[in-house]
Amino acid sequence: MSTLILTLPLARSGPATEYPYTLSPDGHNATRHARASAALLPAMGRAASEVVAVVPVRALSWQRVTLPPGISLQSPRLRAVLEGLLEERLLDDPAQLHFALQPGARPGTPAWVAICDRAWLRESLQALEAAGHPPARVVPELAPASDGPCELHALGTPEEAHLVITGHGPEQSVAVLPLSGAALTLAGPLVLGDEPPAILAEPAVATLAEKLLGRPVQLRTDSERALRAARSDWDLAQFDLASSGRTRALRKFGGLAGALLRAPQWRAARWGVLVLALAHLAGLNAWAWQERQALAAKQAGVRNALQQTFPQVKVVVDAPVQMERELALLRQAAGTLSARDLEPLLAAAAQALPLNRQPTAIDFSAGELRLRGIALSDEEEAATRSAAQALGYRLTADGDSLLLRAETLP
Repeated sequence: MSTLILTLPLARSGPATEYPYTLSPDGHNATRHARASAALLPAMGRAASEVVAVVPVRALSWQRVTLPPGISLQSPRLRAVLEGLLEERLLDDPAQLHFALQPGARPGTPAWVAICDRAWLRESLQALEAAGHPPARVVPELAPASDGPCELHALGTPEEAHLVITGHGPEQSVAVLPLSGAALTLAGPLVLGDEPPAILAEPAVATLAEKLLGRPVQLRTDSERALRAARSDWDLAQFDLASSGRTRALRKFGGLAGALLRAPQWRAARWGVLVLALAHLAGLNAWAWQERQALAAKQAGVRNALQQTFPQVKVVVDAPVQMERELALLRQAAGTLSARDLEPLLAAAAQALPLNRQPTAIDFSAGELRLRGIALSDEEEAATRSAAQALGYRLTADGDSLLLRAETLP
Protein backbone atom coordinates (compact mmCIF):
# COMPACT_ATOMS: atom_id res chain seq x y z
CA MET A 1 0.00 0.00 0.00
CA SER A 2 1.48 3.35 -1.02
CA THR A 3 1.53 6.19 1.48
CA LEU A 4 1.24 9.92 0.89
CA ILE A 5 2.90 11.80 3.77
CA LEU A 6 2.02 15.49 4.05
CA THR A 7 3.66 18.03 6.35
CA LEU A 8 1.18 20.60 7.63
CA PRO A 9 2.23 24.25 7.24
CA LEU A 10 2.61 26.38 10.36
CA ALA A 11 0.39 29.11 8.90
CA ARG A 12 -3.36 28.80 8.48
CA SER A 13 -4.35 26.76 5.42
CA GLY A 14 -5.64 28.52 2.30
CA PRO A 15 -6.24 27.75 -1.39
CA ALA A 16 -2.63 28.63 -2.27
CA THR A 17 -1.04 26.81 0.66
CA GLU A 18 1.64 24.36 -0.43
CA TYR A 19 2.31 21.11 1.39
CA PRO A 20 5.67 19.35 1.37
CA TYR A 21 4.83 15.75 0.57
CA THR A 22 6.57 12.41 0.26
CA LEU A 23 5.15 9.50 -1.71
CA SER A 24 6.28 6.05 -0.59
CA PRO A 25 5.28 2.61 -1.95
CA ASP A 26 6.01 0.80 1.31
CA GLY A 27 6.40 3.40 4.07
CA HIS A 28 10.19 3.00 4.10
CA ASN A 29 11.43 4.33 0.77
CA ALA A 30 10.46 7.54 -1.03
CA THR A 31 9.68 7.58 -4.73
CA ARG A 32 8.76 11.25 -4.95
CA HIS A 33 9.31 14.32 -2.80
CA ALA A 34 7.99 17.76 -3.70
CA ARG A 35 5.67 20.59 -2.70
CA ALA A 36 2.18 21.20 -4.06
CA SER A 37 -1.11 22.80 -3.18
CA ALA A 38 -3.89 20.57 -1.88
CA ALA A 39 -5.58 20.46 -5.29
CA LEU A 40 -2.37 19.30 -7.03
CA LEU A 41 -1.34 16.58 -4.60
CA PRO A 42 -1.07 13.03 -6.03
CA ALA A 43 -4.53 11.53 -6.50
CA MET A 44 -5.57 8.98 -3.89
CA GLY A 45 -7.09 6.51 -6.33
CA ARG A 46 -3.97 6.25 -8.49
CA ALA A 47 -0.97 7.03 -6.36
CA ALA A 48 -1.75 6.60 -2.65
CA SER A 49 -3.86 4.34 -0.50
CA GLU A 50 -3.19 6.09 2.83
CA VAL A 51 -2.62 9.72 3.71
CA VAL A 52 -0.58 10.61 6.79
CA ALA A 53 -0.43 14.21 8.04
CA VAL A 54 2.72 15.31 9.91
CA VAL A 55 2.46 18.09 12.49
CA PRO A 56 5.66 20.22 12.53
CA VAL A 57 7.74 20.06 15.66
CA ARG A 58 7.32 23.82 16.27
CA ALA A 59 3.53 23.50 16.30
CA LEU A 60 3.50 21.15 19.29
CA SER A 61 4.23 21.43 22.96
CA TRP A 62 4.59 18.54 25.34
CA GLN A 63 3.47 17.90 28.90
CA ARG A 64 3.85 14.82 31.07
CA VAL A 65 0.87 13.81 33.21
CA THR A 66 -0.19 10.85 35.33
CA LEU A 67 -3.72 9.73 34.60
CA PRO A 68 -5.80 9.02 37.71
CA PRO A 69 -6.54 5.34 38.40
CA GLY A 70 -9.90 4.13 37.18
CA ILE A 71 -10.21 6.47 34.20
CA SER A 72 -10.87 4.68 30.93
CA LEU A 73 -9.09 5.83 27.77
CA GLN A 74 -12.44 5.57 25.96
CA SER A 75 -14.28 7.59 28.58
CA PRO A 76 -15.95 10.82 27.36
CA ARG A 77 -14.56 12.42 30.53
CA LEU A 78 -10.94 11.88 29.51
CA ARG A 79 -10.53 15.27 27.85
CA ALA A 80 -11.98 17.04 30.89
CA VAL A 81 -9.56 15.09 33.08
CA LEU A 82 -6.62 16.22 30.92
CA GLU A 83 -7.81 19.84 31.07
CA GLY A 84 -7.89 19.62 34.86
CA LEU A 85 -4.41 18.13 35.03
CA LEU A 86 -2.88 20.68 32.65
CA GLU A 87 -4.84 23.82 33.48
CA GLU A 88 -2.16 25.38 35.67
CA ARG A 89 0.66 24.62 33.21
CA LEU A 90 -0.92 26.14 30.10
CA LEU A 91 -0.75 29.74 29.00
CA ASP A 92 -3.74 29.47 26.65
CA ASP A 93 -7.32 28.57 27.37
CA PRO A 94 -7.59 24.74 27.35
CA ALA A 95 -10.74 24.99 25.22
CA GLN A 96 -8.61 26.45 22.40
CA LEU A 97 -6.08 23.60 22.50
CA HIS A 98 -6.08 20.07 21.17
CA PHE A 99 -4.75 17.23 23.33
CA ALA A 100 -3.46 13.82 22.27
CA LEU A 101 -2.23 11.04 24.58
CA GLN A 102 0.81 8.98 23.72
CA PRO A 103 0.24 5.42 22.46
CA GLY A 104 -0.07 2.82 25.21
CA ALA A 105 -0.95 5.33 27.94
CA ARG A 106 -2.36 3.68 31.07
CA PRO A 107 -4.07 5.07 34.17
CA GLY A 108 -1.73 5.47 37.11
CA THR A 109 1.44 5.79 35.02
CA PRO A 110 3.10 8.90 33.52
CA ALA A 111 2.28 9.63 29.88
CA TRP A 112 3.13 12.35 27.38
CA VAL A 113 0.43 14.67 26.08
CA ALA A 114 0.92 16.47 22.75
CA ILE A 115 -0.69 19.91 22.65
CA CYS A 116 -1.34 22.19 19.69
CA ASP A 117 -3.74 24.88 18.51
CA ARG A 118 -7.13 23.27 18.05
CA ALA A 119 -8.49 25.62 15.36
CA TRP A 120 -5.26 25.44 13.32
CA LEU A 121 -5.22 21.63 13.29
CA ARG A 122 -8.94 21.37 12.49
CA GLU A 123 -8.65 23.83 9.58
CA SER A 124 -5.61 22.00 8.19
CA LEU A 125 -7.34 18.63 8.26
CA GLN A 126 -10.57 20.04 6.80
CA ALA A 127 -8.62 21.65 3.92
CA LEU A 128 -7.02 18.32 3.04
CA GLU A 129 -10.34 16.49 3.33
CA ALA A 130 -12.04 19.04 1.07
CA ALA A 131 -9.31 18.47 -1.53
CA GLY A 132 -9.95 14.70 -1.50
CA HIS A 133 -7.02 13.75 0.76
CA PRO A 134 -8.48 12.91 4.19
CA PRO A 135 -5.63 11.88 6.51
CA ALA A 136 -5.87 8.39 7.95
CA ARG A 137 -3.46 9.36 10.75
CA VAL A 138 -1.96 12.53 12.19
CA VAL A 139 1.56 12.10 13.60
CA PRO A 140 4.10 14.45 15.23
CA GLU A 141 7.24 15.28 13.26
CA LEU A 142 9.33 14.47 16.35
CA ALA A 143 8.09 13.01 19.64
CA PRO A 144 9.63 12.32 23.06
CA ALA A 145 11.51 9.06 23.39
CA SER A 146 12.38 8.88 27.07
CA ASP A 147 13.55 5.27 26.85
CA GLY A 148 15.88 5.89 23.91
CA PRO A 149 19.08 7.84 23.28
CA CYS A 150 19.12 11.59 23.03
CA GLU A 151 18.79 12.91 19.49
CA LEU A 152 19.75 16.32 18.09
CA HIS A 153 18.13 17.56 14.90
CA ALA A 154 19.28 20.66 13.02
CA LEU A 155 16.32 21.89 10.98
CA GLY A 156 15.16 24.85 8.92
CA THR A 157 17.05 27.25 6.68
CA PRO A 158 20.27 29.22 7.26
CA GLU A 159 18.16 32.32 7.96
CA GLU A 160 15.85 30.49 10.40
CA ALA A 161 17.71 27.46 11.73
CA HIS A 162 16.82 25.70 14.96
CA LEU A 163 18.01 22.73 16.98
CA VAL A 164 15.57 20.13 18.32
CA ILE A 165 16.51 17.96 21.30
CA THR A 166 14.50 14.78 21.98
CA GLY A 167 14.69 11.82 24.31
CA HIS A 168 17.09 12.86 27.08
CA GLY A 169 15.87 11.35 30.33
CA PRO A 170 12.36 10.41 31.45
CA GLU A 171 11.30 14.02 31.97
CA GLN A 172 12.79 15.53 28.80
CA SER A 173 10.18 16.22 26.14
CA VAL A 174 11.02 17.95 22.86
CA ALA A 175 13.08 21.13 23.18
CA VAL A 176 13.36 23.57 20.26
CA LEU A 177 16.23 26.08 20.38
CA PRO A 178 17.60 28.57 17.85
CA LEU A 179 20.68 27.21 16.13
CA SER A 180 23.01 29.91 17.48
CA GLY A 181 26.00 30.16 19.78
CA ALA A 182 24.01 31.72 22.62
CA ALA A 183 21.33 29.03 22.50
CA LEU A 184 23.93 26.25 22.39
CA THR A 185 25.53 27.69 25.50
CA LEU A 186 22.18 27.49 27.28
CA ALA A 187 21.81 23.84 26.21
CA GLY A 188 24.86 23.06 28.32
CA PRO A 189 26.87 19.82 28.29
CA LEU A 190 24.10 17.98 26.44
CA VAL A 191 25.22 19.63 23.20
CA LEU A 192 28.77 20.74 23.94
CA GLY A 193 29.94 17.96 26.31
CA ASP A 194 32.73 15.45 25.86
CA GLU A 195 30.45 12.77 24.35
CA PRO A 196 27.54 14.60 22.78
CA PRO A 197 25.07 12.64 20.64
CA ALA A 198 25.27 12.65 16.88
CA ILE A 199 23.48 15.44 15.08
CA LEU A 200 21.01 14.76 12.27
CA ALA A 201 20.97 17.84 10.09
CA GLU A 202 19.02 18.90 7.04
CA PRO A 203 21.31 19.69 4.06
CA ALA A 204 20.42 23.41 4.16
CA VAL A 205 21.78 23.87 7.69
CA ALA A 206 24.43 21.13 7.79
CA THR A 207 27.34 23.55 7.26
CA LEU A 208 26.03 25.95 9.91
CA ALA A 209 25.58 23.12 12.42
CA GLU A 210 29.10 21.81 11.83
CA LYS A 211 30.53 25.29 12.27
CA LEU A 212 28.69 26.03 15.52
CA LEU A 213 29.11 22.57 17.06
CA GLY A 214 32.62 21.92 15.80
CA ARG A 215 31.98 18.34 14.68
CA PRO A 216 30.55 16.48 11.67
CA VAL A 217 26.83 15.95 11.28
CA GLN A 218 24.75 13.25 9.61
CA LEU A 219 22.55 14.40 6.77
CA ARG A 220 18.84 13.64 7.04
CA THR A 221 16.36 15.20 4.67
CA ASP A 222 12.89 16.32 5.64
CA SER A 223 11.56 13.49 3.46
CA GLU A 224 13.44 10.89 5.52
CA ARG A 225 12.19 12.51 8.71
CA ALA A 226 8.61 12.41 7.41
CA LEU A 227 8.93 8.70 6.57
CA ARG A 228 10.20 8.01 10.07
CA ALA A 229 7.36 10.02 11.62
CA ALA A 230 4.76 8.14 9.56
CA ARG A 231 6.04 4.82 10.93
CA SER A 232 5.54 5.88 14.55
CA ASP A 233 2.67 4.63 16.71
CA TRP A 234 1.39 8.13 17.40
CA ASP A 235 -1.98 9.37 16.16
CA LEU A 236 -2.87 12.90 17.18
CA ALA A 237 -6.42 12.63 15.76
CA GLN A 238 -8.07 12.02 19.11
CA PHE A 239 -11.21 13.16 20.94
CA ASP A 240 -13.31 15.41 18.67
CA LEU A 241 -10.90 14.91 15.74
CA ALA A 242 -11.00 11.12 15.92
CA SER A 243 -12.73 9.11 13.21
CA SER A 244 -15.43 6.58 14.05
CA GLY A 245 -14.34 3.26 15.48
CA ARG A 246 -15.27 1.41 12.33
CA THR A 247 -13.39 3.83 10.08
CA ARG A 248 -10.30 3.69 12.26
CA ALA A 249 -10.45 -0.12 12.31
CA LEU A 250 -10.72 -0.22 8.51
CA ARG A 251 -7.81 2.19 8.14
CA LYS A 252 -5.74 0.19 10.58
CA PHE A 253 -6.54 -3.01 8.72
CA GLY A 254 -5.67 -1.32 5.42
CA GLY A 255 -2.36 -0.12 6.82
CA LEU A 256 -1.53 -3.59 8.15
CA ALA A 257 -2.48 -5.19 4.85
CA GLY A 258 -0.32 -2.70 2.97
CA ALA A 259 2.63 -3.38 5.27
CA LEU A 260 2.24 -7.12 4.79
CA LEU A 261 2.12 -6.68 1.02
CA ARG A 262 4.97 -4.22 0.58
CA ALA A 263 7.11 -3.65 3.69
CA PRO A 264 10.66 -5.07 3.38
CA GLN A 265 10.58 -6.73 6.82
CA TRP A 266 7.67 -8.91 5.68
CA ARG A 267 9.38 -10.10 2.47
CA ALA A 268 10.33 -13.49 3.94
CA ALA A 269 6.79 -14.00 5.24
CA ARG A 270 5.34 -13.13 1.83
CA TRP A 271 7.63 -15.67 0.13
CA GLY A 272 6.66 -18.27 2.72
CA VAL A 273 2.94 -17.68 2.14
CA LEU A 274 3.49 -17.86 -1.63
CA VAL A 275 5.40 -21.16 -1.36
CA LEU A 276 2.72 -22.55 0.95
CA ALA A 277 -0.06 -21.50 -1.43
CA LEU A 278 1.74 -23.08 -4.39
CA ALA A 279 2.29 -26.29 -2.42
CA HIS A 280 -1.41 -26.41 -1.51
CA LEU A 281 -2.36 -25.72 -5.12
CA ALA A 282 -0.10 -28.52 -6.35
CA GLY A 283 -1.52 -30.87 -3.73
CA LEU A 284 -5.11 -30.01 -4.68
CA ASN A 285 -4.36 -30.60 -8.35
CA ALA A 286 -2.74 -33.97 -7.57
CA TRP A 287 -5.72 -34.97 -5.39
CA ALA A 288 -8.19 -33.89 -8.09
CA TRP A 289 -6.25 -35.87 -10.70
CA GLN A 290 -6.36 -38.98 -8.48
CA GLU A 291 -10.10 -38.54 -7.94
CA ARG A 292 -10.68 -38.18 -11.67
CA GLN A 293 -8.64 -41.31 -12.32
CA ALA A 294 -10.58 -43.27 -9.69
CA LEU A 295 -13.92 -42.08 -11.10
CA ALA A 296 -12.85 -42.97 -14.64
CA ALA A 297 -11.78 -46.44 -13.44
CA LYS A 298 -15.16 -47.01 -11.78
CA GLN A 299 -17.02 -45.87 -14.90
CA ALA A 300 -14.87 -48.16 -17.04
CA GLY A 301 -15.62 -51.03 -14.67
CA VAL A 302 -19.38 -50.45 -14.95
CA ARG A 303 -19.15 -50.33 -18.78
CA ASN A 304 -17.09 -53.52 -18.86
CA ALA A 305 -19.56 -55.30 -16.55
CA LEU A 306 -22.42 -54.28 -18.83
CA GLN A 307 -20.71 -55.40 -22.04
CA GLN A 308 -19.40 -58.64 -20.53
CA THR A 309 -22.84 -59.53 -19.13
CA PHE A 310 -24.71 -58.42 -22.23
CA PRO A 311 -22.36 -58.71 -25.23
CA GLN A 312 -25.11 -57.55 -27.59
CA VAL A 313 -24.77 -54.02 -26.17
CA LYS A 314 -22.21 -52.39 -28.45
CA VAL A 315 -22.55 -48.70 -27.47
CA VAL A 316 -22.66 -47.70 -23.80
CA VAL A 317 -24.42 -44.40 -23.14
CA ASP A 318 -25.82 -44.84 -19.62
CA ALA A 319 -24.67 -48.16 -18.19
CA PRO A 320 -27.13 -48.43 -15.21
CA VAL A 321 -30.17 -47.61 -17.36
CA GLN A 322 -29.08 -49.96 -20.14
CA MET A 323 -28.41 -52.76 -17.65
CA GLU A 324 -31.89 -52.28 -16.15
CA ARG A 325 -33.42 -52.48 -19.59
CA GLU A 326 -31.55 -55.68 -20.44
CA LEU A 327 -32.52 -57.29 -17.12
CA ALA A 328 -36.16 -56.44 -17.75
CA LEU A 329 -35.98 -58.09 -21.16
CA LEU A 330 -34.44 -61.23 -19.66
CA ARG A 331 -37.09 -61.34 -16.96
CA GLN A 332 -39.87 -61.03 -19.51
CA ALA A 333 -38.32 -63.78 -21.64
CA ALA A 334 -38.06 -66.08 -18.61
CA GLY A 335 -41.57 -65.24 -17.31
CA THR A 336 -40.32 -64.28 -13.84
CA LEU A 337 -41.72 -61.54 -11.64
CA SER A 338 -39.94 -58.34 -10.60
CA ALA A 339 -40.37 -56.35 -7.44
CA ARG A 340 -42.49 -53.87 -9.45
CA ASP A 341 -45.08 -56.42 -10.54
CA LEU A 342 -48.52 -56.74 -8.95
CA GLU A 343 -48.00 -60.00 -7.08
CA PRO A 344 -44.83 -58.96 -5.18
CA LEU A 345 -46.41 -55.58 -4.34
CA LEU A 346 -49.55 -57.30 -2.92
CA ALA A 347 -47.43 -59.71 -0.90
CA ALA A 348 -45.37 -56.84 0.55
CA ALA A 349 -48.55 -54.90 1.41
CA ALA A 350 -50.04 -57.91 3.17
CA GLN A 351 -46.91 -58.30 5.33
CA ALA A 352 -46.53 -54.61 6.16
CA LEU A 353 -50.15 -53.63 6.92
CA PRO A 354 -51.66 -54.19 10.37
CA LEU A 355 -53.98 -57.17 10.77
CA ASN A 356 -57.65 -56.80 9.78
CA ARG A 357 -56.96 -53.73 7.63
CA GLN A 358 -58.44 -54.29 4.20
CA PRO A 359 -58.47 -51.74 1.35
CA THR A 360 -61.72 -50.81 -0.33
CA ALA A 361 -60.03 -50.50 -3.73
CA ILE A 362 -56.72 -51.46 -5.33
CA ASP A 363 -55.10 -49.61 -8.23
CA PHE A 364 -51.94 -50.81 -9.99
CA SER A 365 -50.01 -48.94 -12.62
CA ALA A 366 -46.36 -48.56 -13.66
CA GLY A 367 -44.92 -50.47 -10.73
CA GLU A 368 -47.02 -48.66 -8.11
CA LEU A 369 -49.74 -50.13 -5.90
CA ARG A 370 -52.36 -47.76 -4.47
CA LEU A 371 -54.49 -49.06 -1.59
CA ARG A 372 -57.63 -46.97 -0.99
CA GLY A 373 -59.80 -46.75 2.11
CA ILE A 374 -57.12 -47.50 4.70
CA ALA A 375 -56.71 -44.95 7.50
CA LEU A 376 -53.77 -45.45 9.85
CA SER A 377 -52.79 -43.67 13.01
CA ASP A 378 -49.39 -42.01 13.22
CA GLU A 379 -47.94 -44.96 15.14
CA GLU A 380 -49.42 -47.51 12.73
CA GLU A 381 -48.23 -45.55 9.70
CA ALA A 382 -44.68 -45.39 11.08
CA ALA A 383 -44.67 -49.12 11.83
CA THR A 384 -46.09 -49.95 8.38
CA ARG A 385 -43.52 -47.75 6.66
CA SER A 386 -40.66 -49.44 8.57
CA ALA A 387 -41.97 -52.90 7.71
CA ALA A 388 -42.29 -52.00 4.02
CA GLN A 389 -38.80 -50.53 3.98
CA ALA A 390 -37.40 -53.76 5.45
CA LEU A 391 -38.96 -55.61 2.49
CA GLY A 392 -37.39 -53.23 -0.03
CA TYR A 393 -40.43 -51.02 -0.63
CA ARG A 394 -41.34 -47.41 0.09
CA LEU A 395 -44.73 -46.62 1.60
CA THR A 396 -46.21 -43.12 1.50
CA ALA A 397 -49.59 -41.81 2.65
CA ASP A 398 -51.69 -39.85 0.17
CA GLY A 399 -54.95 -38.73 1.77
CA ASP A 400 -57.02 -41.86 2.53
CA SER A 401 -54.75 -43.97 0.32
CA LEU A 402 -51.41 -45.70 0.74
CA LEU A 403 -48.93 -45.75 -2.15
CA LEU A 404 -46.45 -48.65 -2.32
CA ARG A 405 -43.54 -48.83 -4.76
CA ALA A 406 -40.21 -50.62 -5.00
CA GLU A 407 -37.40 -48.86 -3.13
CA THR A 408 -34.71 -49.83 -5.68
CA LEU A 409 -34.69 -50.59 -9.37
CA PRO A 410 -35.43 -54.23 -10.30
